[in-house]
Amino acid sequence: MEDDGGGVCSKESVNGGTDVWSSSASPASSPDHLVVMVHGILGSTADWQYGASEFVKMLPDKVMVHCSECNMYRLTLDGVDVMGERLADEVVGVIIRKPEIRKISFIAHSVGGLVARYAIGRLYRHPEGNPSQEHLGNICVRGTICGLEAINFITVATPHLGSRGNRQVPFLFGVTAIEKVASCVIHWIFGRTGRHLFLTDNDEGQPPLLLRMVDDCGDLYFMSALRAFKRRVAYANVGYDHIVGWRTSSIRRNSELPTWEDSLNEKYPHIVYEELSKGTNFDQCEEDSVINSDSDELEEKMVIGLTRISWERVDVSFHSSRQRFAAHSVIQVKYSFMHSEGADVIQHMIDHFLT
Repeated sequence: MEDDGGGVCSKESVNGGTDVWSSSASPASSPDHLVVMVHGILGSTADWQYGASEFVKMLPDKVMVHCSECNMYRLTLDGVDVMGERLADEVVGVIIRKPEIRKISFIAHSVGGLVARYAIGRLYRHPEGNPSQEHLGNICVRGTICGLEAINFITVATPHLGSRGNRQVPFLFGVTAIEKVASCVIHWIFGRTGRHLFLTDNDEGQPPLLLRMVDDCGDLYFMSALRAFKRRVAYANVGYDHIVGWRTSSIRRNSELPTWEDSLNEKYPHIVYEELSKGTNFDQCEEDSVINSDSDELEEKMVIGLTRISWERVDVSFHSSRQRFAAHSVIQVKYSFMHSEGADVIQHMIDHFLT
């Protein structure tokens, strides 16, 4: 066990991952809220070291953080589904080790947000095991995540709509020809994960995985699981994120991207826009949706599917920051000594976190 000297303890867990908690937490009030932090592609448990420490410092009697380890480094190339299954197994292991846990939240960066969405679809439990009890008139009876009350589901610069659409991967410069070539060769670099991100997977003739993940699919309750959380939040970079575009990370169409000017609050200098989309609450995706000119058919179906439920959207800009060209990592504070300007984003998460 390690103590950073600031009252934050961490320990490698037996089944993988790193547990982080506050040494100042009262023994009489052991934290009962598990926060699972998931890294992005080619990442590791270290990616959330700053965020995990800040959470347990600010909420010492409320949360225990688990930084996931099961998909580190090259294992992130195995595909969203394979990674999601591993994450689900890891979370089950943590819950077994921590019988005092009653609540669960997820905070995930980049492709880790897709992995977390897959994992909760596997871990979802209907109310009392009975799907028919989920909606009683106008009353929604929430399901659980592996028997735990689902509180916050937070993604940070996650490509919810995939990466194949125009300008969804900004470093391809929005050049259609380059984007088309990238979709054909991406699997050479990023394996099955690349196929999933560019929607070129065709497992046994099925639709692309990310499209299947905007509905319940067989024994995987992707949307029911998201709906189970009290709140869902998408943090997105409005610019300078060369890996994940603003549209895909904020779950919007081009025409829905807001105009922003400057920070909304001096406490959070890089938060430039916030909104709550209430969701349509349709149980099923519409099959014959109207396709906007700024969005292809698959992307439109994913937008419609995901926005059936409410989302808090938090738009972030590092346009005046010295670290702006590393916005994809700064928004997470991947390395505190390099990406410190993103600290206000982590503070915003903590200040709005339901415990």
